[in-house]
Amino acid sequence: MNMNNTKKQNILIVHNYYQVPGGEDTVVANEKKMLEKHGHKVVLYSRNNVELKQMSKSQKIWLPITTVFNPRTYREIKKLIRQENIEIVHVHNTLNLISPAVYYAARSMKVPVIQTIHNFRLLCPGATFYRDGHICEDCVEHGLKCAVKHSCYRKSKIQTLACVLSTMFHRMTGIYGKINYICLTEFNKKKLLELKQIKPERVFVKPNFVESNNQCILEKKRENQFVFAGRLDKLKGIDLLFEAWRVMGENAAKLVVCGTGPMENWCRMFIRENPVNIEMRGYLPNDKTLEIIKKSKALVLPTQWYEGFPMSIVEAFSVGTPVICSNIGNVGSIVEEGVTGYKFGYKAVDELVNAIRNVNVISAEKIKAVYESNYNESVNYEKLVKIYTNVAAKNNCN
Repeated sequence: MNMNNTKKQNILIVHNYYQVPGGEDTVVANEKKMLEKHGHKVVLYSRNNVELKQMSKSQKIWLPITTVFNPRTYREIKKLIRQENIEIVHVHNTLNLISPAVYYAARSMKVPVIQTIHNFRLLCPGATFYRDGHICEDCVEHGLKCAVKHSCYRKSKIQTLACVLSTMFHRMTGIYGKINYICLTEFNKKKLLELKQIKPERVFVKPNFVESNNQCILEKKRENQFVFAGRLDKLKGIDLLFEAWRVMGENAAKLVVCGTGPMENWCRMFIRENPVNIEMRGYLPNDKTLEIIKKSKALVLPTQWYEGFPMSIVEAFSVGTPVICSNIGNVGSIVEEGVTGYKFGYKAVDELVNAIRNVNVISAEKIKAVYESNYNESVNYEKLVKIYTNVAAKNNCN
């Protein structure tokens, strides 16, 4: 497809920011910048859940209802579509303030909607398929009532019930079958299609991207170290990772740990009590973390849940660094065995140890080539515009 001859659609990006900034916010900013750079008119409609703290008691009373359908969103989206001549509405997040009202507003204006799937909320009110220390798909197998039973959203039965009622309502209206989706991996797509009203022809796969002009360091010139970059949390498998280093002993390569989280004190105590070659760096800016990844033999990601789309993986690829990861969910879908990294049974310490000991055979240049072919900005733009064009063409046929 020649991008120069492709019509530059006017895009409305819709995003509800959480109170704590996250990876979704980065994706929204990156895609907006990318589209504008290529000549698209881009309008951002956003709300921020920080507003929840400023609400009066009377406003909070209405929150369970507006979480399901916010009339303000419906009015404002329709107005923006008219004023800005919007041709595609691209939604990233709607919880809590925007609500799925955005879908209905766009369809009432005969404008196609694309929803990027950053998590599993359409199937799991907790959004993670993870509960009480294990993978959980009860809501898919036995119904959404399971989430209320276990208080899966914010450990609150009331808030979980609000999420469940919203999902059930919109399933009943059939709206989920009338919009389009971008999944970040094939695994993500497979899970989404378990919601039977969604048809495969409405689901596209496009990963996230990172900009990178970094040159990779050949594997033989790298330092004898591995790196973990992320939240220090059982969900991320930090305890499993530390146990692997304990098994390998004090003569193992160094493990550099970048990040903070609820298990930070546990980590520091573990290092004091065991003869392990682990160095805690705490929170570091992204560019500093990337420099460490660039010099390391591998990034290790021993996650214990399906994940969304960890940007750290693509950042590692961008500097030719292999990834050792759990063979589970989206992470296992991104890393190719022996090509961009190694995978291990997500609870198997012995398999993780073996992967760490065998990492040297992977070529940094080949990993960098995978990044250039799949995860850089120009490739991502081509994929996104192809999706927009496809969706717009189908909309014109309806």
